[in-house]
Amino acid sequence: MPRTLVFDVNETLLDMDVLAPHFERMYGSAGVQSRWFLELQRLWLVATATEHYQDFPTLIGHALRSVAAGRDIADTDVQAFLDDVVRLPAHPDVPPALDRLRDAGFRLVALTNGTLDAAQKQLAHAGIADRFDAVLSADEVRRYKPAPEPYRMAAERLGEAPGDLTLVAAHAWDIAGAHRVGMRTAFVARPGKALVPGWPAPDVQGPDLGAIADALLGSAEA
Repeated sequence: MPRTLVFDVNETLLDMDVLAPHFERMYGSAGVQSRWFLELQRLWLVATATEHYQDFPTLIGHALRSVAAGRDIADTDVQAFLDDVVRLPAHPDVPPALDRLRDAGFRLVALTNGTLDAAQKQLAHAGIADRFDAVLSADEVRRYKPAPEPYRMAAERLGEAPGDLTLVAAHAWDIAGAHRVGMRTAFVARPGKALVPGWPAPDVQGPDLGAIADALLGSAEA
C-alpha cells in the first residue's frame, strides 16, 4: 500500500451536519441540507464539464439559492453560511486515526474542491492542520474533482506517480475519479454514504477513519 495518503476534506474529515441550523432558519427544514449538497455537486460538475469555472464559495451561494424554491435568501444569510463552513468540527474518529497514521510514517495530504484559503482555515479550526504535510485545492487547476486534473496536480506537487498515492474519501464519485488516474483508494462509509454498483471498488473501505487506519496499517505491516 502506498505511504502517501490524500484526504478529501468536507464530510470525509469534517462534520457538515453542524450546518443544520442554517437550513432550519433559511428553509424551515434541516432536511434541505442533503438537497443543497446534491445541487452543489451538480453545479461543480457542470462548471467543469462546460469549462465555465466559478470558485467554490460562489457555487455554494448559487446552490443555496437554487434550492430555495422561491424563498428570498439574503446575502447576509449566504455569508453567515460561508463563515460557518470554515468552522466545521472534525469527526471524532479523525484526530486519533490521523495520529496513528502519522506515527506509522504515512505522509498525509489534504485535497479539496474548496479554495486553499478555506481549507487551511477549516483544518486549523478543526484542530488537525498540524497533521498534514500539504494542503492542495482543485482551485489551482480550475477543474473540480472528480475530473482528473486535481488528482494529477496532487501527484505532480508531491513528486509522486498517481499509483503511489491513496485517495481517502467518503464520496463514491471521488473514489471513481482517483481510480481513473491510477490512484489507490480508501472509502469511508460515513452514514448516508454508499458506493455505486458497477463503479470501481475501493482498495480499502470501512465505516470510519479508524477502520480505514486499521486496514492501512495492517497492509503496511504485511
